[in-house]
Amino acid sequence: MAQATIVGSGPNGLSAAVTLARAGYDVRVVEASDTIGGGVSTVDSTLSGFRYDVGSSVHPASLASPFFQAFGLAERVDWIRPEISYAHPLDNGRAGIAWHDIERTAAGLGVDSRAWLSRLRPLSQHIDGVVDFTGNQMLRIPRDPLTAVRFALRMLDQGTLLARSSFRTDEAAALMSGVLAHANTPLPSLAGAAAGLLLAAQAHAGGWMYPRGGAQKITDALLADLEAHGGSVETGTRITDLSALDWGDAERGDVLLLNSSPRLALTHPDIPSRYARAIASYRYGPAAAKVDFALDGPVPWTNDQVAQSPTVHVGGTQAEVWASENAVAKGHVSDRPYVLAVQPSVLDDTRAPEGKAVLWSYIHVPQGSDLDATELITRQIERFAPGFRERILAHSSVPASSREAINPANIGGDILGGAFTIPQAIRRPVLSTAPWRTPMRGVYLASASTPPGPGVNGMAGWHAARTVLADAGVRSRTLLGELFSSR
Repeated sequence: MAQATIVGSGPNGLSAAVTLARAGYDVRVVEASDTIGGGVSTVDSTLSGFRYDVGSSVHPASLASPFFQAFGLAERVDWIRPEISYAHPLDNGRAGIAWHDIERTAAGLGVDSRAWLSRLRPLSQHIDGVVDFTGNQMLRIPRDPLTAVRFALRMLDQGTLLARSSFRTDEAAALMSGVLAHANTPLPSLAGAAAGLLLAAQAHAGGWMYPRGGAQKITDALLADLEAHGGSVETGTRITDLSALDWGDAERGDVLLLNSSPRLALTHPDIPSRYARAIASYRYGPAAAKVDFALDGPVPWTNDQVAQSPTVHVGGTQAEVWASENAVAKGHVSDRPYVLAVQPSVLDDTRAPEGKAVLWSYIHVPQGSDLDATELITRQIERFAPGFRERILAHSSVPASSREAINPANIGGDILGGAFTIPQAIRRPVLSTAPWRTPMRGVYLASASTPPGPGVNGMAGWHAARTVLADAGVRSRTLLGELFSSR
């Protein structure tokens, strides 16, 4: 039996692991942390009984993922589907509200109703085509060319200065800019538009769902399947040099998959110089500074609908969001930063003791920043939720400079696996029709630094595993369905 060793137990590492285990490999996952899951894990970071996700909390990409659809994640995890996908508060109690129901969203945007529908309804109605176009290697013909063209046109509309005139109301403009800012890139930009439009379309398609009990439930489901098929995970083992790792014999079909920064491949003794230069030149982007809050009750948002939304983009107007993201790109942080906040206990009573609440939040910061974002985030939320500061029982801050020690894949605190730009969407991390394969025999890349990039969708790991199997002579056209036909 051939052996597969996987470095890193994030969702891509585990998706590759369960795929290869089901295909008959003896699978071993090696994880640096004492817990598994990478960013897809849930911990008590402040007080006992207050549960926070280490990485992302809300997972619109998960249930839209072809891998997770075949895996049956919808049936393996108890999902919460909010009526409101995300909200964006503004001054004086105003807010943009992105309901799961796109018609309801449009109805709340007044004169921008038709503008919102024209941009997002065709994408949300053809979400499979959008996911196919954005969720695979870019050097290929999309399966739904019409949807791909529509998506590209909307990227031009929202990724250039045309975005200034796309909407007439503050609410609609802020609602769009807040979702585009997830990409942690200057705004407006084509890369930001690509990432944000996918998320906005998913908001009105499957919705911005999240697991009851925390993101750890996704990891638990993957681990259970891996163990059921003979695989194992070894925690507390940090791999910094591949030359010292005993991963088997490539001659007999053993393989090594790196669910890590591609920089780890630079330590392989047989790496060709040209490939090494390409990996060394791969750029990492701005970082995230995270703060978890334990609260003595819900966030007192001025707008009642914002209080109902698990995901809140706190950044003010479109101009303010753009200014915040562009400041980070220039190496500093705005006094009024864009805050991505999640209040899961709005709908999930397992996340905090009765009557209490949790708030998960982060801001974008320059690479390697040691900024403690607690005060900046507190002030910005207090702006739209007077009395927030008084509800804080405890908090836990993780500066960007600390993230790499927690997760070696987060270079300089970059949680997206590399700068999110259009060139790096094509060259991620190298220009190739199969970027998961390296020139070193039996060695593959399986992280967010490969297509399709960031997001809890398991697709990079699936693509890597599929490449392994194709190299072993296994037919892969219907492989996904065949491997997971019996769960």
